Amino acid sequence: MSKLNKKKIFNDPIYGFITINYDIIFDLIEHPYFQRLRRIKQLGLTHLVYPGALHTRFHHALGTMHLMDKAIEVIRSKGHTITNEEAEGVCIAILLHDIGHGPFSHALEHSIVNGISHEEISTLFMDELNKIFKGKLDLALKIFRNNYKKKFLYQLVSSQLDMDRIDYLKRDSFYSGVSEGVVNTDRLITMLNVKNDELAIEEKGIYSVEQFIIARRLMYWQVYLHKTVLSAENLSVNILKRAKELALNGDELFCTPALKEFLYKKHDLQSFKDNPKLLKVFAELDDIDIMSSIKVWKSHSDKTLSTLCKMLINRNLYKIKIQRKKFEKDEINKISEKIKTKLKLSDNELSYFVFQDSIINNAYNPKMDNINILLKNGKTLDIKEAADTFSISALSTPVKKWFICFPKH
Repeated sequence: MSKLNKKKIFNDPIYGFITINYDIIFDLIEHPYFQRLRRIKQLGLTHLVYPGALHTRFHHALGTMHLMDKAIEVIRSKGHTITNEEAEGVCIAILLHDIGHGPFSHALEHSIVNGISHEEISTLFMDELNKIFKGKLDLALKIFRNNYKKKFLYQLVSSQLDMDRIDYLKRDSFYSGVSEGVVNTDRLITMLNVKNDELAIEEKGIYSVEQFIIARRLMYWQVYLHKTVLSAENLSVNILKRAKELALNGDELFCTPALKEFLYKKHDLQSFKDNPKLLKVFAELDDIDIMSSIKVWKSHSDKTLSTLCKMLINRNLYKIKIQRKKFEKDEINKISEKIKTKLKLSDNELSYFVFQDSIINNAYNPKMDNINILLKNGKTLDIKEAADTFSISALSTPVKKWFICFPKH
């Protein structure tokens, strides 16, 4: 393919035209591992609450790459050196940062694979792609793993003000229709600078950062931790857990070959390291595998699995109550007894229908890393100290809430 043909343009509803600046980026986008992201929704089952939230991880990855291009341009314009190799490396790192996401990613991490995060699988995919592309991802991997000398490049990929967060807030807000999540990406990126090898926002951009943190807090309550979204996600986790339980007991379940590998065997991170072919099998998994199986399982002879699947397919989700303190045992026992009797469930089966858990909303966590504000005198201050609104101090305090789920009837 001619080099000219690799300078493709994507039409993005958020930013308009997105261009590809490096041949290797085009080749990575064309690879089946990356094309899989077209078949994985960015927000899992959130469309059951916000019908427009059907955008994919493919959309999001391209958006982060576009923002990275802009950020590099801005930082260079302020006198900081970013070589062409570094620019290419950091663009590859952000493009591939989510490549390890599975279908209904967090549901998958809590059910059919054992304790493997999507970040770990992303790294496995990047290592594999580096072999395929004969070492062209060496620098991208160093940046992604935070092993490169310029730390601010890693912060552009992973920090509390990285291109990932800036894109997903704006994109998820757009597709869900929740306008409280809108952030001014242009201003945030225009105000970027580097001080002592760390990313910073110039003082005049402080209100844009405050608005970004507030938008993040509101998006968590209104979208990511919306109670009906929590209900749907927990339902999908329980469906996969029950399917895995039956599979490991030798029950016959309809599933695609890729899903069968993960349902009928116990795989953890070591499994991927011991068996390189396992990554290729994982690369075959997407939303279609899971939803096709759930549609068939609603007719399965196991009452628990079929009931849970019917609930999801027909959007008859768990009733969910949320409060700031843990639910009393008496209240849970009361609900449990009613459901157990009504559905004629064993104690093990009951755990799929009545359960308590907690959620945490932490819009800004200064213990993780700082969002630095670069003052006019050249010093830097954490946003918590620099902000003149009380809200940022309040937003840096995590809020924990408890929820209980049970069938509506």
